[in-house]
Amino acid sequence: MRGQGKDDLADVFAKLAAAEREHVDSVTRWSQSRRGKIPDPAMVRWEAPETLAPESAAEVKTSRLMTPYRALAMAVRNEERAFAFWSYLAAYSDDRDIKKASEAMAKEELGHVATLRKERRRAYHREHERSGAEASSVPLRQIDAQRLELRLVLQLSDMEQRLSGPAAIRTQDIRQQTIEMADATVGLGSFPASMERKGPLEIAEALVDGYLDGAERSSDAAHLERLQQLAERAISRLAWLRSLSAD
Repeated sequence: MRGQGKDDLADVFAKLAAAEREHVDSVTRWSQSRRGKIPDPAMVRWEAPETLAPESAAEVKTSRLMTPYRALAMAVRNEERAFAFWSYLAAYSDDRDIKKASEAMAKEELGHVATLRKERRRAYHREHERSGAEASSVPLRQIDAQRLELRLVLQLSDMEQRLSGPAAIRTQDIRQQTIEMADATVGLGSFPASMERKGPLEIAEALVDGYLDGAERSSDAAHLERLQQLAERAISRLAWLRSLSAD
């Protein structure tokens, strides 16, 4: 990013990289104090999919095609996976200390996701401002967040019927949370009506961006807090949905 003159964005990545290194150090210290040895990577059963193929990764440093938006999109995915891992560990661990530590890690990763998604939206708008003149001037019919939340409820119900075991139980939990979120989003936000025809991941992602965008624009303290809480729950939901889709 510095090579492209994006020093402000490079600083965002540098701060997050430092935070992730601190996470690694914290886990190492905790393992050393609890188990008398550092973690053994060979024992890790969590297999997150690669963000880039090896040959593509080799081009990242030099390619001018690695725009701020693309770099941020990859970073968002990685932070969502980290959040999914820690929240999964917090949900299913029987060890109180592990549960507490995992919850703290998950909360930090959630904050990283929110930061990166905000930066990604800004990058998207900056990159598309140049082609804004080509956009259609025909106004699109808009719907509120509740309509999308209710559409997502139906899609999650269909997903639940196709799944079994822990995945079905987790989907049921997400569906119930989505029902609660629908009740809290009457008249909130503005989305193209065509979003109702999208899949659950696309709808879930649009809702995350909608809540984050609303929070960024809000000048009312109570409204801001409401949107921030919705954004946090929506980010958590999206991370779980991505995890379920990868299984």
